[in-house]
Amino acid sequence: MADPLLSTRALVMRDLMATGVATAEVVSLLEDAVSERRWWAEQWPAGVSYVDGLVAQDVQDALLERVGRWPLCRRCADDDVHALYIHPELGGPDPVWVCERSGTEVAPLGGLGQ
Repeated sequence: MADPLLSTRALVMRDLMATGVATAEVVSLLEDAVSERRWWAEQWPAGVSYVDGLVAQDVQDALLERVGRWPLCRRCADDDVHALYIHPELGGPDPVWVCERSGTEVAPLGGLGQ
């Protein structure tokens, strides 16, 4: 059976790279989030479908403390900087990035570079 956390890591890494923030420090934050959610998924196997979005939210929270809001919305035409958030709020299943201002779906998790 494939490790679902490896695909989770790949999805979040793809978005980090697409938005230009995949530094060594940020990748380390991602690794920490994956490690913590691995334990969580082992304790609650039925919750594995939520892990993708939860890891993205964990990384988003960690980045907020260190560098600011991530990822930023590039779809809205105004100059007011605002972020995207994962929907559904509990992380899954099938999480997508949504503009916090307009509420419109921007991309699936892992799809910010498309």
